[in-house]
Amino acid sequence: MGSMVKGLHHGSLIVADTAKAVAFYQGVLGMALDNSRPDLGYPGAWLNVGEQQIHLLEVPNPDLLEGRPAHGGLDRHLAFYLEDLDQLTAALERSGVAYTLSRSGRRALFCRDPDQNALEFIEQSGC
Repeated sequence: MGSMVKGLHHGSLIVADTAKAVAFYQGVLGMALDNSRPDLGYPGAWLNVGEQQIHLLEVPNPDLLEGRPAHGGLDRHLAFYLEDLDQLTAALERSGVAYTLSRSGRRALFCRDPDQNALEFIEQSGC
């Protein structure tokens, strides 16, 4: 029997300031804002990542932001494919965003968004 689950539609991240988070995801990472988000009764934004999305939720955060691992691979995280890791590292360095390289030796890195959400980026040609 095949899986009932056929794919991932979106992942949601809690943010303290939607505009600041969008500036990171759109301005630093180059993700496109999806303006079809309806009024859900709280601030937020939808960003397109290929055929999937990230939903930014400006709601109270139940998680501690302090004391998280320095390396995002040791924390909950979302992982993305990209074609050019060097292009991303240059964008992160221009923006003053700290990152760590994957400990596995893969062409990958981890960073955190302004709200300490961990993100992984994996280089894959032709993605």
